[in-house]
Amino acid sequence: MYAISLGEDGAELRPLEPWRAEEFLAHMERGREFIGQYIKVPDAVTDVESSRSYLQSYADKAAADTGRVYGIWAADGTLVGGVLFRTMDVTLGNAEVGCWLEPAAVGKGLVTRAARVIIDWAVEERGIHRVEWQVAAGNAASVAVAQRLGLTKEGVLRESYPYRGKRHDIEIWSVLAPEWRSARTRAQGS
Repeated sequence: MYAISLGEDGAELRPLEPWRAEEFLAHMERGREFIGQYIKVPDAVTDVESSRSYLQSYADKAAADTGRVYGIWAADGTLVGGVLFRTMDVTLGNAEVGCWLEPAAVGKGLVTRAARVIIDWAVEERGIHRVEWQVAAGNAASVAVAQRLGLTKEGVLRESYPYRGKRHDIEIWSVLAPEWRSARTRAQGS
């Protein structure tokens, strides 16, 4: 088991594994409506069995090298959010990053810091060339993370995401490995 520090506030990034199903469910219960505004995870995680099944699907993806899920824990040891590779194709060099937070963790930069860690890993360790961020256009917080990460908005898939009785526009943001490395080098130089 490992934990990666997300900064001086004591937050950590850790694998979110099936044995944490009860903790993950409790986290979803605390943030169900907030998290579920734009993403389907709270609809899929409704009891311990579905929580374990969701986390097992990502354990299986990790074993197949096609995706991963990580939890974000606050300094007090509470699971407050997560980041993931919803998809990852090492052969093609493409991955899609996603995120969520419960309300108590909003506004602290946790997702931005966690996403940087996993994007660095994907680019440097797994050889991913293109990292994509798909976000409902109305999800201003997630759009802001994409901007803070230095991703480029490529376009909008109009009304492509049917969710809870409404069709949402999906913005596509991305960064290529050379751009990511260049931005990191500039940030380290300042």
